[in-house]
Amino acid sequence: MRVSVSWLREYVDLPADLPTGDLEQALVDLGIEVESVVDLRESVTGQLVVGEVREIEELTGFKKPIRFCRVDVGAANGTGEPQEIVCGARNFAVGDRVVVILPGGVLPGGFAIGARKTYGHNSAGMICSAKELGLGDDHSGIIVLPPDGAAKPGDDARPVVGLDDVVFELEITPDRGYALSLRGLARELSHAFDVPLRDPALVPAPAGTEAPAYPVEVRDTVGCDRFTARLVRGVDPGAPTPSWMAQRLVTAGIRSISLPVDITNYVMLELGQPMHAFDADRIAGPLVVRRAEAGEKLTTLDGVSRVLTADDMVICDDTGPISLAAVMGGETSEVVTGVTTTVLFEAAHWDPAMVGRTARRHKLFSEAAKRWERGVDPAVPLVALERAVRLLTEHGGGTPSVEILDIDHVRPRTPISLPADLPTRRVGVEYPPARVVALLEQVGCTVAQGADRLSEDPGAVGVASGVGAVLSVTPPTWRPDLTDPADLVEEVVRLDGYDRVPSVLPTAPPGRGLTPRQRRRRAVAGSLAERGYVEVLAHPFVSPELADQLGLPADDPRRPAVRLANPLSEEEPLLRTTLLGPLLGILKRNLGRGHRDLALYEIGAVFHPRVGAGSPPAMGVDRRPTDEEFAAADAVVPAQPVHVAVVLSGDLDPAGWWGAGRPAGWADAIEAARDVLAAAGIPDERVEVRAAEYAPWHPGRCAELRVDGSVVGHAGELHPVVVAALELPRRTSAMELNLDALPPTPVTPAPTVSGFPPALIDVALVVDESVPAEQVRRALEAGAGELLEDVRLFDVYSGAQLGAGRRSLAYKLTFRAPDRTLTVEEAVAARDAAVAVAAERLGATLRGA
Repeated sequence: MRVSVSWLREYVDLPADLPTGDLEQALVDLGIEVESVVDLRESVTGQLVVGEVREIEELTGFKKPIRFCRVDVGAANGTGEPQEIVCGARNFAVGDRVVVILPGGVLPGGFAIGARKTYGHNSAGMICSAKELGLGDDHSGIIVLPPDGAAKPGDDARPVVGLDDVVFELEITPDRGYALSLRGLARELSHAFDVPLRDPALVPAPAGTEAPAYPVEVRDTVGCDRFTARLVRGVDPGAPTPSWMAQRLVTAGIRSISLPVDITNYVMLELGQPMHAFDADRIAGPLVVRRAEAGEKLTTLDGVSRVLTADDMVICDDTGPISLAAVMGGETSEVVTGVTTTVLFEAAHWDPAMVGRTARRHKLFSEAAKRWERGVDPAVPLVALERAVRLLTEHGGGTPSVEILDIDHVRPRTPISLPADLPTRRVGVEYPPARVVALLEQVGCTVAQGADRLSEDPGAVGVASGVGAVLSVTPPTWRPDLTDPADLVEEVVRLDGYDRVPSVLPTAPPGRGLTPRQRRRRAVAGSLAERGYVEVLAHPFVSPELADQLGLPADDPRRPAVRLANPLSEEEPLLRTTLLGPLLGILKRNLGRGHRDLALYEIGAVFHPRVGAGSPPAMGVDRRPTDEEFAAADAVVPAQPVHVAVVLSGDLDPAGWWGAGRPAGWADAIEAARDVLAAAGIPDERVEVRAAEYAPWHPGRCAELRVDGSVVGHAGELHPVVVAALELPRRTSAMELNLDALPPTPVTPAPTVSGFPPALIDVALVVDESVPAEQVRRALEAGAGELLEDVRLFDVYSGAQLGAGRRSLAYKLTFRAPDRTLTVEEAVAARDAAVAVAAERLGATLRGA
């Protein structure tokens, strides 16, 4: 919101010599964010003068309309001759008075003005728009000054357009809607400087009459709990907006349109009450305020035809909707300059939630909607009507109707019970009860229950000191945000000064570092990152079709999913039960953007509903829930185990001048699972890898990973049907483990490091194809004894010479003694013992033996 200091001074007696910095600090102390402060007196340097257009020559042959103008600037140019200026705007005519900056001047942003030749003509200076002068965002045309102004050509234009003022641009938080008006800001500043306030809403206004100003029926008194209206007949259709009003609107960033419309915007800025002006002669029949019917259409003032929903509120006549209530009027009933002679002013009070939803649905964030969704005072519609009618009859003529419509269904504010010592207890600053009452009354609250007996002496006892006293506080109508005792405490602290609240940080208790779960998660993430995997964070939302795309069986426990009550997208209303769905979606997105070799991982929670758990208990805010209530609520919350998953596609080792690359495959996914288990602190001897069939993996290329005999995850190549359904490359592989299913990390003894050389022996064992390589490795470890340091599979071979259903597994055995160099005989004996156990358990034979 942009507001000028000169306008503020009409409602609050700010000190005459108040520095701009002090005013800014006062606003900040009140909790109002100041985005910028512009001293308009310094924003434009050089000669900025009033000019009168004498001649206009239309230039043709260019891509856009260009005009060559001769503008009378009096003696400001030193010659008295008309100034020659080329201009592209078309909203002015001969005889209009405009704002001209002469060569040598500098506009906001450091834009220097000079004389140059352009479009075949000499141009000395510029005819200015509001945006070029920094007065607003309107750049559609230049500023045309009202013809009734006293300024003549050559006069300084700064006072005429308001460049002799200071403008604050404020960011108003959603809970402070009252501050989106001069009335609200003036009230706040009157508290800050302890100066008188002239509330423009306290002027007398006539009440509603028995006979309505116009027949209106309100069918939804929840969406619209107050509707007022008044007619003005015989208005001069060509009456211009007075210059002072247009100037203030431009400074506030609102374009001047026509006198009736400008008046509604002016009253909105002044009182915070959005209004609408109808051309009563263009309304067919009585007005009806109701919810829209789904599919109804309305063309709003911006020329857009909008399809309405049943949640929108509309004002209708016999032809249908003529206004999108509280957001924007319709074309069929708009006030037209030069035509409208009968104006119907409407000032209502609308449901903020309804307005907010409508504005977002139609992407119409008008100034009116911005105020409505933050809360508007329901007590000022009649005052706003009276103010608008007086301004219109004063500057546009006409006769106001005696009849005034006032349909009032506003409910009175409910008193709030506030313990007098609550601000002190909550904030830690001593607020005597009498001070609490005084500050709340400054806000506009009515405080009852013995407030006049409260003492300023904090050492007093009994009710007078506030000990045990409870105040009954009724918030004012302009503060819909005050609904709870905490809101009142905040107001007390805010008005008393945030600077009085000490910055005391609590003493941090001595910590024990990361929890075991945190350490494990960090270790797993670091391990995968070190191996070239890239971490991603996927949204946990999935579509109902994902289970079918992954080929999950009908009885798979991953099929039931938690459905969100308010999903971000109706296409993805469920919470994921596996990390693979969203992770594969990210893989597909990156493939679509040209990436080919990808290794991604994610660590995150999955969500499994508790079937038959029922609904959570209703818990209020008046007390802390009991342990039983917490337990009942937790019993309904979905189980959320933490999983880790990886996906691989393309080459794991890239190709280059050194040779061909190596594509990622199912074995790499299994190796990633082994790496995760190792990083999680699970000893290798407790890990078992065996073949399995589990969706969405390929039945012949899927492994399940067991720890202490319990399945903790799966890895391998995705099923071809799944790959086709998700439009992924062939041989895409993946792994997913349940980190919460892993046992606690055991205490690992420090390894014994031997300084003696190892003995390396290779063995190739022939076994049945059905025998897993993991079982062969375990058999070798069991037989080799304590001298075996490492065993690693380095070759797999199958061929006709081995026989059908047979394959050769080649292992590299590393033997080492901690206290001596092994002899050949000792190493060979250990190897033979290892082979013997493999032969005994698995029927393995030495290849070539």
